[in-house]
Amino acid sequence: MPSARLTFPLVPRRGVIGISYGTMRSLRRGTGTDVAGSRPYRPGDDMDAIDWAASARLSTARGQDEFVVRERFAEEAPRVVVVCDRRPGMSCFSAPLPWLDKPRAMRNTFQLILTSTAGAGGFVGYLDHADGDVYWRPPQLERKLMKLRNERLESSDFRAPHDWLERALTHLAEHRRSATAGTFVFVLSDFIPAPSDEVWFTAFEQRWDVVPIVLQDPTWEQSFPEVPGIVVPLRDSETGRVVPVRLTRNEVRARREANEARLVDLIASFRALDIDPVLVSSDERAELLGSFLSWSELRRVRRVVGG
Repeated sequence: MPSARLTFPLVPRRGVIGISYGTMRSLRRGTGTDVAGSRPYRPGDDMDAIDWAASARLSTARGQDEFVVRERFAEEAPRVVVVCDRRPGMSCFSAPLPWLDKPRAMRNTFQLILTSTAGAGGFVGYLDHADGDVYWRPPQLERKLMKLRNERLESSDFRAPHDWLERALTHLAEHRRSATAGTFVFVLSDFIPAPSDEVWFTAFEQRWDVVPIVLQDPTWEQSFPEVPGIVVPLRDSETGRVVPVRLTRNEVRARREANEARLVDLIASFRALDIDPVLVSSDERAELLGSFLSWSELRRVRRVVGG
């Protein structure tokens, strides 16, 4: 399948303001690049919107301080931020081990989101805590992020702290001009263990369109194989340390039941919060695309039914 076809529609959870979504300029004023006109400064206006050259000319002509504000046409193109979980446990079991290669799945998922957003004329940002500190790139055009996939997502750093998600959402809330209301926030993680409901409150307060991307191996994490008496490598979800263990039949059954219940509870918790997750069980691009197309179609149907 040609890479140009590997895109999915970015369907917002709720409708956007304006006459277009994606590639056409809105008629309303707001955050954007095209200048709509100028007007006198009013208390509360953003200082960055002041046209200092025009203000200086007007002040000189009138002999007193006058400030002119540029108004712009709002952008209705989507804004997207991709947040990656780079805890130690997300780095385990790359090929040829028979587990989901999560680093590769993250790279391919980021590329899919980047390409899809570019096709809609949108802007993509990126955030992680791979080396323990925040790494942040505000939403920008695709061509400015082409190197990020290789330079950042190919990195072997997986040292994010256990509270990476809280830190990430707090950081975004401090950059409201970049992560405006309605911004898609795609969060890539296995969500093991699952975050508390309170973690998402920051996202709700900012009115972001948060989308958890659940990266879990279908055999070993969403369920568990029939491997009694066989030595298998198991990892600690927090430290990423791999330990070989030999399990009894009862232990295998208990793990399977626990893993399946954990996934059901995770998806149910998202649904209860009115969040639409994407379940990713493969790092293959075609299968990734299928998961995102299903997510898009679910949202389309819900919006049609909801009127």
